[in-house]
Parts: sequence; C-alpha cells; structure tokens
Amino acid sequence: QVQLVESGGGLVQTGGSLRLSCAASGRTFSRDTMAWFRQTAGKEREFVACIGRNGWTTLYADSVKGRFTISRDNAGNTVYLQMNTLKPEDTAVYYCAAAAVVSRTKVDYDYWGQGTQVTVSS
Repeated sequence: QVQLVESGGGLVQTGGSLRLSCAASGRTFSRDTMAWFRQTAGKEREFVACIGRNGWTTLYADSVKGRFTISRDNAGNTVYLQMNTLKPEDTAVYYCAAAAVVSRTKVDYDYWGQGTQVTVSS
C-alpha cells in the first residue's frame, strides 16, 4: 500500500512562486511514476506534470510548461513541484499521484494523496 501526503500549498500573489512536496511511504508495487494533478470545483481533475522513476523523464501540461518544474529526491520517495510565475488560473487543489507508467491520463494513476490547496490572488 502506497501513501502519499502533499504539503506546501498556500496563498500567493500573481507572479509569485510556491513549491509543493509529496512524500511517499509504503510499498510502491512498481508505481514509481509520480505526478501532480489539480482540480477546481466543478471541473475534472487535470494533469499537471509527472516524472519517471529515474527522474529524467518528465511530462508537463501545456498550461504550465516553462513555469512549473517537477523533480524528485535521490531516493525517489519525495516528489516536488516548483511553481513559478503563478497565475490565478493555477488556483486549485493539487494532488500527488503514483502510477506504473509515465502518463498524462489520470486513470493510469491508482494511488492519490489528499491534496493541498494552492490559491493565487489576482
């Protein structure tokens, strides 16, 4: 069983930066791909970024490419999302997720954290 716990959310101004963290614990069962999704009220959860087990393979949503950077520590137990040049449109609950493959599709992810709120003021 894999447990994911997000942290680092908060309130920032437009153009500001924030770094989210996700700590993974328990057996991964080869769910070594880690990702960030986000969701606002009334909308579907959308892909933000993911990173492969080796830390070299990354994917980003077009809306965040160039502004957000996903990374993981050497042990692979913690994944980060560095968010720069934040916009009000980035306001959402951000969720950490784990999957067996590198994917943009949420159905491929079978472990999820509880989420952390990010609010970008205008």
